[in-house]
Amino acid sequence: MATDEKFVADPELAAEVPAGEAKLGTQDDADSESAANVVAVDAALQKRIVRKLDIRMAPLFCALYFFSYLDRSNIGNAAVAGLNDQLKLSGAQYSTAVSVFFATYVLSMVPLVLLLRKIKTHRAITVMAAAWSIVTIGTAFVRSYESLVACRLILGLCEGGFFPCISLYITMVYNREEQGIRFAYLFAATAFSGMFGGLIATGITRIGQAAGLLPWSWLYIIEGIISLAVVPWAWYGLPEYVAKARWWTPEERQAMELGEGMRREYMGEEEFDWTQVQSALKDWRLYTGALIQFFQDIILYGFSTFLPSILRNGLGYSTLEAQYLSVPVYFLGGVAFFVGAHIGDKWGFRGTTLLVLDIFAIVGYALLATVDNSGVKYMACYLIALPLYCGPG
Repeated sequence: MATDEKFVADPELAAEVPAGEAKLGTQDDADSESAANVVAVDAALQKRIVRKLDIRMAPLFCALYFFSYLDRSNIGNAAVAGLNDQLKLSGAQYSTAVSVFFATYVLSMVPLVLLLRKIKTHRAITVMAAAWSIVTIGTAFVRSYESLVACRLILGLCEGGFFPCISLYITMVYNREEQGIRFAYLFAATAFSGMFGGLIATGITRIGQAAGLLPWSWLYIIEGIISLAVVPWAWYGLPEYVAKARWWTPEERQAMELGEGMRREYMGEEEFDWTQVQSALKDWRLYTGALIQFFQDIILYGFSTFLPSILRNGLGYSTLEAQYLSVPVYFLGGVAFFVGAHIGDKWGFRGTTLLVLDIFAIVGYALLATVDNSGVKYMACYLIALPLYCGPG
């Protein structure tokens, strides 16, 4: 009997396994005298598992990321709905209020990830979602520049560990070859959160002042309450051990446990090793990737956050027009993301696709900066939106 046990996904072996069963066999190793135990899971069973995960968990992942991005970026819609006027914010103060979010967001990311060794991941995600929802509601009642900055700093602290947590959860429940499209779902959610935020802002702006609160305050309250409503879903919908969740059949539960064994075999020990950090810091690809991500994020956060202000202050549209004219721009960004992800997955032209879309964004920014016609400038916003989510995603 082999001394080393390995879990592999072998389509030929899996095709021979009756539905709902696992098969244990041996495989010769050409470079070794020892054999390895092989576990193959029926392909039809694996499809059922993935379908059930997509129904049970993928919508929750997307909903959480949707509201996480909405609650950090709705300051753009709030700015043209009366926030800047009521708080008497200068351009520099507004830019600072937008930017300080990322200070605590980045600084809290690593400590919160390290805390995952002590805190259950599914509970950490739920607590963070509740925290950023409450902060969003509380932002509706700020009445000074200083209190707005404080809320943005706290919001960044609440959201800093969320993406690493949700990424960890996805890697725990999906096989490696299944993870790419699920991460694509997350980034698609950011695109449609901008569209959703624009629609809500349009409706609230039409209503006007109510109960002594201006539209921008109601924007924070309504979006915060909707975000908070997702928390019970996360609390009960994210199991501590996915393989032991109540919705699995015995055969599916066995296959999930085998999948966990495969991931442990692939990932190895969890012990922290400084030599791995040193190796990463010496890899030029780390810095190249970071630089590309940096510039793509400038397009994403700069444009998506300031788009309503660009439409009102730069193009001369009214507050209401700026809110609803932002909706189709975000929608195009979401569609472009899905098309780009499909091209990348099917033909592997990820770099080429991103390069072509970025050229459209360069042209868009050039038109926005040099042309006086508001219609042409609005068209330029669509060009900029094409790589908006493809780059970071």
